[in-house]
Amino acid sequence: MSENRSERIMRIVKTAAAEFMQKESNGASLITITDVRLSNDEKYVNILFTVLPEDKEAAALEFAKRMRSEFRQYIKNHTKLGRIPTFDFQIDLGEKHRQKIDTIPLN
Repeated sequence: MSENRSERIMRIVKTAAAEFMQKESNGASLITITDVRLSNDEKYVNILFTVLPEDKEAAALEFAKRMRSEFRQYIKNHTKLGRIPTFDFQIDLGEKHRQKIDTIPLN
């Protein structure tokens, strides 16, 4: 088996989060799930995402946090995860900074 339990949980949650955001968001912004961080005890998951355009970030974060219980229900209904962790959503600042660095011209 090449994938351990934690990796499997993170992969399933990342895919489900992307599907959920695509279905539930109003389309005013592009929400991209960039990473999933699972606690060592597998009870908590932080879902990191980026938002375009950037000025819609605050609204997208508010939406994601408001939809946590609906997302938990989505996970229950659309995946085979046994124990469902507690979810939180955060803007992926690391990815945001990396994208800014990529736009800096090299002389």
